[in-house]
Amino acid sequence: MVAFVPDSNEPCFCCGKSHLTQIAGTPSRRRFIAMGSAGIAAACLGGALLPRTARAQTALSPDAALQMLVDGNRRFVEKNLQSFNEDLTILKQNTVAKQEPFAGILSCADSRVPVELIFDQSIGQLFVTRVAGNVATSEIIASLEYGVAVLGLTTIMVLGHGSCGAVKAAMAGSAVPGQISGLFSLIHPAIAQAGGDLTTAIKDNAKFQAELLATSSPVLADQIKAGRLKVVAGYYALDSGQVTLL
Repeated sequence: MVAFVPDSNEPCFCCGKSHLTQIAGTPSRRRFIAMGSAGIAAACLGGALLPRTARAQTALSPDAALQMLVDGNRRFVEKNLQSFNEDLTILKQNTVAKQEPFAGILSCADSRVPVELIFDQSIGQLFVTRVAGNVATSEIIASLEYGVAVLGLTTIMVLGHGSCGAVKAAMAGSAVPGQISGLFSLIHPAIAQAGGDLTTAIKDNAKFQAELLATSSPVLADQIKAGRLKVVAGYYALDSGQVTLL
């Protein structure tokens, strides 16, 4: 179940504070988010079970990690992939006991967005979270907090893509089955400023979700402030395969 607003504003059991957070400068109620049980746990454990700062197991700076993504996508567009040349047996052996990804990706669940492939990366190199509409739910935020606080990620990219069905459905506002509409509330702010254009809404949504990650999580915000983490938005063109930074 996706829950963006808690049933009550009860204080956290471990820090005594409410975790209802508002994105600065946003008038809409839709841009209030609660960290959720998973996100709250990650934030509260930041000073206890999790390290106070990311371990930075790779020596890459945020800019260097982002450049590796950019370079990998260039190889994908040029059909010059290098990851397929790596020995998968060795990669598997080296990643059985631990993982040391250099970047995190929040991607849509769309089957046309093969994240590792479009960045020319292999086993153990990217920490990927996926959900329809690449929205920053509390569960997604908690997962990326783990990636930063424990695995040492230095860059996170929120990756929107062309013809995103989730954004299109949220724009249409038609009835949908099951719990699909539970994702729409986090897409609506981008739709509201897109002027009815789907591509603009998709790009604005990626930027909004990146802002949400950077500002709603104390774990991520602290790393950004310290210069140890960069959160960016990108747009993947289905026809060319190119990722553009927004």
